[in-house]
Amino acid sequence: MKMSRHNLCVKNFHEDGSFTGYASVFDMVDLHTEQVAPGAFSKSLQRWRSQKQMPKMLWQHDPSTPIGIWQDIREDNYGLFVKGKLLLDIQKGKEAYTLLKSGVVDGLSIGYDVVKARREDQRRILQEVDLHEISLVTFAANPAARVTACKKIPLSFPSLGVLLNRLKSLESTIYSEWAL
Repeated sequence: MKMSRHNLCVKNFHEDGSFTGYASVFDMVDLHTEQVAPGAFSKSLQRWRSQKQMPKMLWQHDPSTPIGIWQDIREDNYGLFVKGKLLLDIQKGKEAYTLLKSGVVDGLSIGYDVVKARREDQRRILQEVDLHEISLVTFAANPAARVTACKKIPLSFPSLGVLLNRLKSLESTIYSEWAL
C-alpha cells in the first residue's frame, strides 16, 4: 500500500495585533457624569464612511502617538463596537499590544466634540457627537468601555516545532506499520 504525502499549511498562526471591544457603552453614566445616548455616533460615522476613512487610533489620547488602525466601528444595541489592529512594526504599537495581551491596559476612550446634548439631573446626556479618535487607555472614563478580545496564541498550545515533530513521528510510525 502506497502512503500519500500531504503538506501541512498553517494560515494566520501569528499574533497580528487585532482586538475588539466597546469604545463607548450606551446609557451608562461615566466618571465625568456624561451618558451617551444610543444613536449619538450615527451621523459622525456616516461622515467618516462617506470620506472612506476611520477615526484615528491613538495611545492615551496623544495625537502625536497613533498606534494602529480601526477596521470596523459601528453602533449596536450595547454601544460603539470597534475592531482594530495595532501596528506591530512601530515600537509604541508593539508595546501597546504587549500591555493589552497581559491585561495591564484594557480601556478604550473616545475623543469627540459634542454636537447636541441635554441636562438631566446631575448628568449630561450626549445625543450627538462628532467622533475624532478612539484611544487605548489605562483608565477609561466609562469603566465599561473595554477591550473584549485580543488575538493571541494561547499559552497552552504547543509550539509549532513540537507539533510538527509529533506529526513526523506519527507519520514514521504509521508508514512503518503499513510497510510490514
